[in-house]
Amino acid sequence: MLIHAITAAVLAAVGGPVYLDSLDLSTVEQGWQTAQANHSVDGNAISIGGKGYAHGVGTHAYSEWTIDLGGEAIAFDAMAGVDDEFCSGEGTVEFVVLVDDTVSVRTGLMHKGEPAKPVHADLKGAKKLTLVVEDGGDGINYDHADWADARITMASGADFIPHSVRPPRTFPDIAMAAPAPPSINQPRITGATPGKPFLFRLPVSGARPIAFAASSLPPGLMLDGDTGVISGSIDHNGSWDVRVSATNELGTAKGVVTIVGQPDALALTPPMGWNSWNCWGTAVDDGKIRDAADWMVRSGLAEHGFTYINIDDAWEGGRDEQGRMLTNDKFPDMKALADYVHGKGLKLGIYSSPGPKTCAGYEGSYQHEVQDADRFAEWGIDLLKYDWCSYGGIAPNPDHDDLMKPYFTMRDALRSSSRDVVYSLCQYGMGRVWEWGDEVGGNYWRTTGDITDTWSSMSGIGFSQADHAPYAGPGHWNDPDMLVVGKVGWGPSLHDSRLTPDEQVTHITLWSMLAAPLLIGCDLTQLDQFTLALLTNDEVLAVSQDRLGRQATRVFQDGDSEVWVKPLEDGSVAVALFNRSRREAAITASWGDLGLRGRQRVRDLWRRADVDVVDHAFIATVHRHGAVLLRLTPAD
Repeated sequence: MLIHAITAAVLAAVGGPVYLDSLDLSTVEQGWQTAQANHSVDGNAISIGGKGYAHGVGTHAYSEWTIDLGGEAIAFDAMAGVDDEFCSGEGTVEFVVLVDDTVSVRTGLMHKGEPAKPVHADLKGAKKLTLVVEDGGDGINYDHADWADARITMASGADFIPHSVRPPRTFPDIAMAAPAPPSINQPRITGATPGKPFLFRLPVSGARPIAFAASSLPPGLMLDGDTGVISGSIDHNGSWDVRVSATNELGTAKGVVTIVGQPDALALTPPMGWNSWNCWGTAVDDGKIRDAADWMVRSGLAEHGFTYINIDDAWEGGRDEQGRMLTNDKFPDMKALADYVHGKGLKLGIYSSPGPKTCAGYEGSYQHEVQDADRFAEWGIDLLKYDWCSYGGIAPNPDHDDLMKPYFTMRDALRSSSRDVVYSLCQYGMGRVWEWGDEVGGNYWRTTGDITDTWSSMSGIGFSQADHAPYAGPGHWNDPDMLVVGKVGWGPSLHDSRLTPDEQVTHITLWSMLAAPLLIGCDLTQLDQFTLALLTNDEVLAVSQDRLGRQATRVFQDGDSEVWVKPLEDGSVAVALFNRSRREAAITASWGDLGLRGRQRVRDLWRRADVDVVDHAFIATVHRHGAVLLRLTPAD
């Protein structure tokens, strides 16, 4: 790297080309792997359309790279294209060059096998060059993109050396501190099957200690006045409006929590909790799950409705002589672990596959569905994520019935067991699962492939959900995958989310508007103040957990500006303004688009502040890749 830097300095001083492979590539943000000098992203010699290139940078969509030019560059030139290296899919990308944040070049869509396209941008007087690779609108799989022969020509006699820079990490204006007086938060409705174990921790925030009280509890349930945990077993079918109160030294909060006793009364609002995969991958173990439960309570997340602690794969250890599922050495006693989690008023989730093996190659549930459902109930499991994985070998070319069959089988097994288990279907949206997920007993179902912590992945997944709104409602939800805020990593090595703070606000805003499950994927032991503020804003979470259960719809789109609306139970509406562009934008929410009339009280939910009483429309300035979330209530 030192030799490259010296070479770049010499060339710059004489007005020669500075090859981009000589620059620091650690600042390149991309959707998979890391950028490579003079090689493809997989480490092979650069080759596009059958032609090799000695110089270049191999990257992967979505990719963004900013270079400081110091105002002394003349031009940027490159040959751009999808690398020829062997992969099982067809990459589709678009290369974009921005000069001082203004688009200078767009190549149009490019595919694997096509010859490279020449790219030229005038840099005279420019301070900054940004190179972007977009995913072509079809996801990032196989998007191996090369900036071949990429170079910056400097002005004759220039004494400035171009260098890579990280975009400044600025934080949006959101409320940070949680109020100290007691507050009864969402969700305000929960349910269970009569005769099966019931557990619900009242979502109450505020300075501890807090004394809890409740009246009109269903027969068979009791409240722990010190912890706010309601437990027991509901005696018979019914619905009870339970009056609860929470008192600390600063005051008393009162409210009503509805408890429903009937079969199929689970997940009446989108489940909230934590999942191990995006943090630990297959490195998960008993201790990490206990830590997650500890920090769910210690951080205050449990006070805001986060309930589930989910083990995602890599816990399985084969079967005994009777065919009963065993745990591996990392999980010595699953029943004891469940008891530990339940002792905090939280719930434990687990993972399996309808195939012989899970995604990570562990024991699946194929032909052992009833045994496994009974085993899960014996251990005290509260949620099952059921992941398609190796079932593709059982049904290699699945039709509609094939896609549904294994989920029906496990549904029946779960219902016949002694415990309520929230049922999460994971098969990546195949066969338009949102149209039949409820029929096979799913409480929520994945609608997409796996998410990663990049703008391309998160926004591509989230904004594609608009057409699924008719299929969401209490007990059955569309699932665009887990949250990628905080420290994530898919294994033992973690990093800060690559989403900018504004992109993280967009992430939580969009998932809340979508009434999607809110499953945190980061290391809870390393929560920073900003991530905690994102996850514990009760006015935002109230949009997610609204008991009407409506998913938002897009009502306005103009280029990269969008407005979405979500009706709420009390007659107000949540309105989200999204800016998907790379520049700040003014976005208008018109009453006509929203189906509203008359004067509306506008409240900014991220700032937890009243804004104004407005006629006709509301205009907000929205940051790059940012969002504004409002609640509009009739003023008259």
